Amino acid sequence: MKKIIYLTIVAALMFQPVLAFADDASIARGGKLYDKWFKVIGAEKPADTHPAWPASNTKKKGNATHRCKSCHGWDMMGKDGAYASGSYKTGIGGLKHLQGADNAKVIAAMKDATHGFAGKMDEQDFIDIADFVTKGQIDIDAVIERESKMANGDAANGSRYYGTVCAGCHAKDGMLPKDMPPLGKLANKNPWEIIQKVLNGQPDEKMPAMRAFDLQVSVDILAYLQTLPKE
Repeated sequence: MKKIIYLTIVAALMFQPVLAFADDASIARGGKLYDKWFKVIGAEKPADTHPAWPASNTKKKGNATHRCKSCHGWDMMGKDGAYASGSYKTGIGGLKHLQGADNAKVIAAMKDATHGFAGKMDEQDFIDIADFVTKGQIDIDAVIERESKMANGDAANGSRYYGTVCAGCHAKDGMLPKDMPPLGKLANKNPWEIIQKVLNGQPDEKMPAMRAFDLQVSVDILAYLQTLPKE
């Protein structure tokens, strides 16, 4: 009997990390779908402007208006965050209130007449986005100072992480790949985007997601990126 109880406990302990890793994987994939769902799933890029895109914003059209982040923001704060002004100003609210909410509520909203995503993604895609929205949000103002845009991280630690994880693709100075702006420029211009991509990865790329590690690791990487050349 004792042997059976022991084996049961061991099995339970072995299973727990698998569940945790599965959640992190789902959240990270959800973050990429939130960024550019059609690229993640290999769907045809939308050519039309989303029906719910506000007529007041004439600066964006086409596939950009079908991205979750375009309305709700990289900081998940919509009209109350970084997208209160600029080319992505829509007047649409954020998603902070959905942290800890039931996934079913988020999935129902994505499939409703306003969002219109029903039939465009598989059920697992909806689950992953919902996991990102309900379980994957971070206290963005605690890690990035809103006015200065500076990360509350340790650039020296970030340099170690960057050198071993990121530099192989982005080079020591953050100037690669050549078809994108320097990482130093991106990290200082829109740190909210960069922290999400460090945490979750880049859609349809082999970039690793740092989601499973302590959040401070990603914040330190962002702090280091902000020291890299902008040009």
